[in-house]
Amino acid sequence: MSHFTNMKTSFQNLFYLEKALNKLDIVHQRQNNPINGSTDQSYNSNLIINQSNGYNIEFCWNGQEYELVVDMSFWEQAYPVESFIDKIAQQYAGEVIIGESQKIGFQPVKYQQNEDGSNTVVLERWNEKVS
Repeated sequence: MSHFTNMKTSFQNLFYLEKALNKLDIVHQRQNNPINGSTDQSYNSNLIINQSNGYNIEFCWNGQEYELVVDMSFWEQAYPVESFIDKIAQQYAGEVIIGESQKIGFQPVKYQQNEDGSNTVVLERWNEKVS
């Protein structure tokens, strides 16, 4: 008998979530689901991570954030689900910082993973004086 677990996350931006998964080499697909009652072909996108046992891991939009939906009885990743989410959350945070900073003129100069597992991000922005 399957029992799905929905785990809340802080992932609210699909673009940054996909970038984080790509940087971590986590293969996934996007699944577009039409929004009920919508007449303009609007849809929510969920991300599917296939597992060889057929019990996939999903990031599903709940209206506020992407929840991790998984049947814990069939978890077959190399590390526990909490570590899995933590790794993605750390990469996601870095992607958000860099992406949002670039929107206001900053450029990443250095992105480094430290021995303690933390990341260091260095950004810079040059001000051009207009005469």
